[in-house]
Amino acid sequence: MIELLQFISQLITMYEFLVIASVIMSWLIGFGIVNPYNQIARSIWIFLQTVTEPALRPIRAMLPNFGGIDVSPIILLLGLQFVQHVILPNIAKAL
Repeated sequence: MIELLQFISQLITMYEFLVIASVIMSWLIGFGIVNPYNQIARSIWIFLQTVTEPALRPIRAMLPNFGGIDVSPIILLLGLQFVQHVILPNIAKAL
């Protein structure tokens, strides 16, 4: 069972990197550094959006409008860190 919890922790870490990559990619597109019409950049952007948007959408729905600033990735990363460093170790101790 401990191995399963370690695997879940590794999946959470990989998902955190995908969220960070999505944020960086959105900045690069927003500042005009990356051309969103480039086929490779577009495919990477679509992949990152497909993977991260289902987790970010409910958070965005609960947050008030901050005038163009999206803090939902920060809240998602904090939630993932909480699960990884508080909940999973307590589950492991209970076993």
